[in-house]
Amino acid sequence: MDDVVFRATAEPRFHTRLLGTFAVLALILAAIGVYGVLGYSVAQRTHEIGVRMALGARAAAIVWMVLRTTLWMGAAGVVLGTAGAYAATGLLTPYLFETTSTDLATFAAVAATMLAAALAAGAIPARRATRIDPLVALRHE
Repeated sequence: MDDVVFRATAEPRFHTRLLGTFAVLALILAAIGVYGVLGYSVAQRTHEIGVRMALGARAAAIVWMVLRTTLWMGAAGVVLGTAGAYAATGLLTPYLFETTSTDLATFAAVAATMLAAALAAGAIPARRATRIDPLVALRHE
């Protein structure tokens, strides 16, 4: 009987693992994209950050400035992604077991995971921004 159950659930199990793998890859790619955009943004704002630090801005204020941008980008991505996911729920309905395709807890968990990944990706450029030497940044341009 175990063999019959194993064979009967082999295809759905494969599809679930495949979708899970693609979801993890999508999360990694999203984090790399956020890191790249914020890294570039911090590099472009070196002069501004140097001026702020020369005028007495604390490191926490600089970190918050960069992370605020991260939160806006992450929130926009979550809103657009949630709308797209909600529109595409009909495609995944055959692969769902013991849950609905519009499960609020799942949508909330995914949104929280994406925001956490965005903040983690934004933490590196934010920390790098605090290490900018104001004198070097002011001489840069």
